[in-house]
Amino acid sequence: MASPVAENATHYSASRGIMQRLRSLPGKLLDTLAIFGKKLAKIAKDDPRRVTHSLKVGLALTVVSLFFFLRRLYDSFGDNAIWAVMTVVVVMEFSVGATLGKGLNRMLATLLGGFLGAAVQKLSTLSGEKEKPVLISLFLYIIGALITFMRFVPQVKARYDYGLTIFILTFSLVSVSGYRDDQILDLAFKRLSTIIIGSFIAIIICVFLFPVWSGDDLHNLLASNLEKLGNFLEGFGTDLQPKHSERSFAKEYESVLTSKTREETLANFARWEPCHGQIRFRHPWQRYLELGNLTRQCAYKAEALDVYLRSLILTSNQVGISIKDSCQSASLECGKALKVLSSSVKSMTCLTSTTAKARVAKAKRSIELIHSLLRSEPYWEGVELTEIVAAAAVTSLLSDVIICIESIIEAVDELSSLAHFKRTVHSPPVTATNSKLQPLAREGILKPVLESHELRYCAVTINDGYSSTLTKEIAKVLHP
Repeated sequence: MASPVAENATHYSASRGIMQRLRSLPGKLLDTLAIFGKKLAKIAKDDPRRVTHSLKVGLALTVVSLFFFLRRLYDSFGDNAIWAVMTVVVVMEFSVGATLGKGLNRMLATLLGGFLGAAVQKLSTLSGEKEKPVLISLFLYIIGALITFMRFVPQVKARYDYGLTIFILTFSLVSVSGYRDDQILDLAFKRLSTIIIGSFIAIIICVFLFPVWSGDDLHNLLASNLEKLGNFLEGFGTDLQPKHSERSFAKEYESVLTSKTREETLANFARWEPCHGQIRFRHPWQRYLELGNLTRQCAYKAEALDVYLRSLILTSNQVGISIKDSCQSASLECGKALKVLSSSVKSMTCLTSTTAKARVAKAKRSIELIHSLLRSEPYWEGVELTEIVAAAAVTSLLSDVIICIESIIEAVDELSSLAHFKRTVHSPPVTATNSKLQPLAREGILKPVLESHELRYCAVTINDGYSSTLTKEIAKVLHP
């Protein structure tokens, strides 16, 4: 058994530890609050519109609460006025498009669901008391199953999923509740009125007080992605040192590679928005999504180019040193072309298509210099097979990047036409001798191979003995 002295010492140390924790608790609490406050400040600094949105929600709730504070309004709607408050909380979203989408979905779904539920209630009443529950159950089964199945249609789910859910809820509420309550129609009318009023309050405040347009966000997002990709490609033309290669492409440009979901969400909200600024009725939002897909394809090819180009040049072998200047020049021109396109999209002007094509033409000439170098037979003497394969891989990837940029140029031209971009009085000079985009096919030792009129890879032929072996090596490099 432990002695009384030992037990007292144990209790004393435990009590002392508890007292120390209690004394340190206020300091820890203050530190936690300080960290939380810094996070809130950072969120507000990153996008001040979030603060504005919070204030708008508070204003909407204050306005809708007048249904309870003003006696005349409360006498007209009674306790059903709470549905106006609930509607504001549910409908009020960050952007105008999201708020309009939810508000219109809720109003129309409540109206149609209530009307159909009342019609089913009336029809079942005419059939007799015994048949009434059978008919209500039958209509519930058919309409509930049909509307639920419609929610699986991608186009319907993207824009009307919330409305279909509210429709099922309202229809079930009216049709089932009417079996026991004869005053359900009057109750449904009052709830419908308060829901419409709450939706209009949310929409009006969201549209007319510091509106946030999803269409503008999508527009700026695509322009920003093009600029980021252009900066990345320009980096090849200015810095290919080992310290620069430590930056991960996926980390530095994660927003470019993972922006598909956000673009689709913004495009869905933008379709609900009215005309504003240069955004017109039936704006070609689908073209924005196509441009975003092309940008991501180019980004993935640029990521692969980053790996092969640095591994080739940084090893300081003969091939890498020989093609370094041409690769840097091609990458630099590709980056400038993308930044020109970014500026065009961001400002919604049609002044940069010819300039971008001129940049692409310069990049092609740099690729042609690499072709000419690799076609020179004395160049292959004393060169290892792996170096030749790496050079072929880099050439193919650069060609793929150029082809992607050509597609982006065409997409921007089409978008500028459909979206009615502004046209400048003075067009920029065309520095290229031929603005028509030509394929990068050349005859010789280094030959691009076309599949369905698109450049996929390069076949290199040194002599009959090495041809098949080298083709396999290139396939491993390009398709690991």
